Amino acid sequence: MNDIPASDARARYERIYGTLRKRICLLDYPPGRRLREEDLAEEFHTSRTPIRRVLARLEDEGLLRSVHGVGTIVTDIDIEGLSQVYRLRIELAELIGKLMPVPPDHAMLNELAEMEARCAELSARLDAREFARLNMDFFQLVLRLTANEPLRDISERLYFQTTRIWLKTASRLGHYRDMLRLEVESFRREMRDVALAIESGDLSAVGHVRRAHVTMSFSRLLAETRDDFGTETD
Repeated sequence: MNDIPASDARARYERIYGTLRKRICLLDYPPGRRLREEDLAEEFHTSRTPIRRVLARLEDEGLLRSVHGVGTIVTDIDIEGLSQVYRLRIELAELIGKLMPVPPDHAMLNELAEMEARCAELSARLDAREFARLNMDFFQLVLRLTANEPLRDISERLYFQTTRIWLKTASRLGHYRDMLRLEVESFRREMRDVALAIESGDLSAVGHVRRAHVTMSFSRLLAETRDDFGTETD
């Protein structure tokens, strides 16, 4: 078998990692789901070695855990740990646009405009999975406004630890669509405020906008889940 160039192997590894992380965050792999190395290796047409490395990375990030005698399992969400992570996200959000800011180019502005259009469509056609996808895309775009690698790394790690909580929570509430409509409307305002800050050249304001909206989203989430998670035993 021919050796795979290092750059190709790295690209394949990152593609598998990104795909599995997204599946976990969109609940395609729900909490408790067992991931088998051999199945994933067959799906991605690769050996088990890169799969093992990807699973180890996702476990290190808190999205998977190894259970003796069972295998690799998608983690559930612990509200106490989640609260700590969210609060750290709130503090870090304000640093975007302050630490080593990166002026947006035309391509980024076009991406933002396209995302705003997607958000407008969501207001009329409520879709929780599309909302989650758009939220991920927007987060990744905003993260490009800083060149500070430690900030980017920790912000991304914390974001993906918390992002699936919304889908899990909303799906089991009776007023699911009302909750989704409120989140989409709030998210659309956030996107408009970020766009205005970027267009005015005030990148530090982007961080303030992000902090405010992450805080409000977390507060709404706590209000919805306080009783539910307070009685959860599994």
